Parts: sequence; structure tokens; C-alpha cells
Amino acid sequence: MESWLFLALVLLIAIFGHNSSLIIATVVVMVLKLIPYTAKWLPLIQHKGINWGVTVISVAILIPIATGQIGFDDLWAAFKTPAGWIAVGMGIAVAILSKYGVNQLAAVPQVTVALVLGTIIGVVAFKGIAAGPVIASGITYCIVTGTVPCQVDTLNNEN
Repeated sequence: MESWLFLALVLLIAIFGHNSSLIIATVVVMVLKLIPYTAKWLPLIQHKGINWGVTVISVAILIPIATGQIGFDDLWAAFKTPAGWIAVGMGIAVAILSKYGVNQLAAVPQVTVALVLGTIIGVVAFKGIAAGPVIASGITYCIVTGTVPCQVDTLNNEN
């Protein structure tokens, strides 16, 4: 019963905050709970869902290449601007943080509750987008463990 109340609260917050992604996600989870014998599937979705989501996001990112909206000229042009180089660096940083985040979510499920709350607050109160829980988990891991991905200090000393 507690899970239903928690999901209903999330749904109400999502509705109040006009966040369609969170509304859809919450309704999907509630429907899955209603379907008989899905108790076996929910842990699988929990475990593999992040990877499935990353795959869907990757497909969406690659579509402009497939449609010809982005080509090699755009790639070369990106390297001619500071923003392009920063974007490459941030892409690398996010990929590294996401690696730690996925491991953190698997190893310490309690963090998920705090991340969900933080994500809901960010989405509803600050009109953000719920796209960063894995990255947030990676940042949490780095802060909690004192880990510095890629040893940034070592890279700076090589110059």
C-alpha cells in the first residue's frame, strides 16, 4: 500500500508541476503494478531500464546524422569553437560520471530515493528535465567516496 501512496504522491506532484514525462513514467509504473505477474518483470526493468533508456537517447541523438541534418562539416566546425571543445569535454565527463552513477544505483539503492526526490524537486520547482539521475548518482558517488574521475590534478600537472 505504501508504494501506491508514494506513486500517487509523485503523480500529484508531476501533475501540479505540469511535467508530462514524469506523469507518463508514473502512470506506466502504476499500470505495470496493476498487471498480474509483473512482479517478476519490475526488477528486470529496474536493472536494465537505465541501459534501455540510454539506448533510446543514443538513437535520438544519432537521428540527425541519419537524416543528413548533421554531417562531417558540422563536426569539423565544432572543433573550431571553444563551445565545441567544451561540449566534447563535457560529453566525456558525463560518460565517466554516468559509469559511476550506474554502479552507485546498483550498489546503494537507498540513494535512488534521494535522487528521485531531488529530480522531482528540480523538475517541478525549477522547470528542469529529468534527464540526469544517473549523472547525479555519479556525482554523488564521487563526493561520497572522494573519487576524482580521470585524476584531474594529474592531468593538469602534465602541462
